[in-house]
Order: sequence, then C-alpha cells, then structure tokens
Amino acid sequence: MAGRKKRKLKLLAETVNGDERIATEDGKERLEIQTWSDLPVELLELIMSHLTLEDNIRASAVCQRWHKVAISVRVVNQSPWLMYFPKYGNLYEFYDPSKRKTYSLELPELHGSRVCYTKDGWLLLYKLRNHRVFFFNPFTREMIKLPRFELTYQIVAFSCAPTSSSCVVFTIKHISPTIVAISTCHPGASEWATVNHQNRLPFVSSIWNKLVFCSGIFYCLSLTGWLGVYDPLEHTWNVLAVPPPKCPENFFAKNWWKGKFMTEHNGDILVIYTCCTENPIIFKLDQSEMVWEEMRTLNGVTLFASFLSSHSRTDLPGIMRNSVYFSKVRFFGKRCVSYSLDDCRYYPRKQCYDWGEQDPFENIWIEPPQGASPFI
Repeated sequence: MAGRKKRKLKLLAETVNGDERIATEDGKERLEIQTWSDLPVELLELIMSHLTLEDNIRASAVCQRWHKVAISVRVVNQSPWLMYFPKYGNLYEFYDPSKRKTYSLELPELHGSRVCYTKDGWLLLYKLRNHRVFFFNPFTREMIKLPRFELTYQIVAFSCAPTSSSCVVFTIKHISPTIVAISTCHPGASEWATVNHQNRLPFVSSIWNKLVFCSGIFYCLSLTGWLGVYDPLEHTWNVLAVPPPKCPENFFAKNWWKGKFMTEHNGDILVIYTCCTENPIIFKLDQSEMVWEEMRTLNGVTLFASFLSSHSRTDLPGIMRNSVYFSKVRFFGKRCVSYSLDDCRYYPRKQCYDWGEQDPFENIWIEPPQGASPFI
C-alpha cells in the first residue's frame, strides 16, 4: 500500500509539473503575441516617433494597426524656427519648437536693420538710417539688394524667394480712408513703382495690418478686419465686401489690434484672433460664399503665428498637430507657447498671454532648410 501511494503521489507531482510547464509555455506564447502584435497604441506612438522617415515607412508595412500609428506620427516637414533679433550686438538666436533647441548665429550683416517679412527661408529687411531694403538668407549668407525706399509705417511682403524670377515685393500705405498707395518692386529693378488706388469700402492701412501671398494674390487684413486684395499681374486693388470676422466683445480690449494674425494653407486664408482672457478663435475665408467661418479644428495642420508673417505646416510630430504656435517661449527657452484645438487650452497652461505687450519686431518665424544644423 505504501509503495502504491508513493507511486500515485509521484505521478500526481509529474502531472502538476507538466501542467505548469504547459501553462508557462502558453503564457510565454501569449506574451510574445502581445509583445509584437498587441503593443499599446501609446507605446507604439512613442517608439515610431523616434524613427527616421525611412524606418517609419518600413514599420508601416508590418500590419494595418502599425500602418495607422506610423502615419499618425510620421514627420515629413520641418517646422519653422523662431528667430530672435537682439537689441544689442550681432548674435541671433533660432529656436526649434519641434526639438526644443536653441541655436545661435553671428550675423553682422543685419546690424542696424529691422525685419519686415519672411518667406521660403529669406528675410526682408529695412535700414532706417539709409532706407536700404534688402533680402538676406541667414543660413547661406546670401544678400540681394533692392532700390532704396522709405518704409516708415508700412507693412511689406513678398511672393516667393528672391532667387525666383516671379518674386514681387508689395507694400501698402494709407493716404486717406478712400485712397491707398501701393508700391511694388522686384529683384533687379532700378526703382519702385507706386500707384494710388481708390477703396470701394473704407480701408485703414497701418503697421498692424497683416499681409499674406496666396494663389497669386496679396491679401491684406486691415486694422478693423476688412480684407483687401492686390493682383500683381493685373495691377488691380479691391476691398472685398466681406464683413470682418465676428468676435466676442472682450476681444476688443486693450491693444486688440495687435493680437490678430493671418496666414494661408492650400489656398485658404486663415485669421487668428486672440484675447488675453479667452482662447483664440480661428476663422477661414469661405471664398464661394464670401464669409468668415469659425474653425473648430485644423485637421492636423499646425500654424505658426508672429506679427510680421505667419506660416502653416502639415506632417509635423503628432504632438504639434492641430495647434497654433505663437512667437513666445517660456520656461527659459524650454517651451514655445502653443494652443491646442484638440484640448482647447494653451500650453503651458494659460495665465495671461497678452500679445499686445510684445515688441512686434522682436522675433519672427523663419523656414530653415532641410538639415539646417550644419549651417548653425
């Protein structure tokens, strides 16, 4: 009896151990399946956000789930950098919001100049002392001079890089409520061309107006929200019969005219209105109905707003999408002030962002070339 009992206990022990081994092997198999096919989305996003574009594309071919995550974090474009103009000296700083890094460049060529506009990686600058107007690329150190012209209380913009034969420089000056003077020039010209134009509707031009070039047309947002358009090929000026965007009354408080920005994206004109006590409001011009529509989402687009020129981008890191990045950096340069349309809040969390208190010539967004680090 004792021998038979020992044999049963031994058989039971072997059975239990075998079951444990099977359970362990099954657990390992399930763990392996979870490790490679069922990773949490957050972990997949974190991993894929650190991949190069080439590796991201490879990862997207693994399965449908990985494809969706890879697309959501894929970075194709490079974000603009925020360029700071020093009050003294020739050391200029460039802040990259996607990497939260600051670079520095000595640019003595810009001494005594005031920034007017940026596009395609080029600056348009003005020297008050001698009325010199010139283009400058801070990454290549190229300079292209324009004829001298007095730019006192005028805003200026240009259509594309000055190395292009189609580049046009545009500025508008207030003469009276019904008349504006429009001046144009292009690289290689010997002088500026100035023509007075009648306003069909009241249009007040000032340094606080906003300019953007879109689909062959210069758009100018006036101090009071009316939109003027200038066709550089036809040399025609017109104030659109589109009532200004409707904002709550508290948006028209102290320095309200300084807290608006304008940019374009894929042929659409976008306007951002801000208030120190409210979240920003973004409007898009419905060009078929000729009305301003409020936007609740940017559909993944990122806007970069500064007083003199603003930009739009797609295919940036996932955390930057559907947001507006403003021309202010907090926490000793560690974070750019942004507003997320997904979360309906500022980052860092809003206390009081009064854009009217900021010097409009202090900084500007500029588009660096791909792999700009070697230039710095």
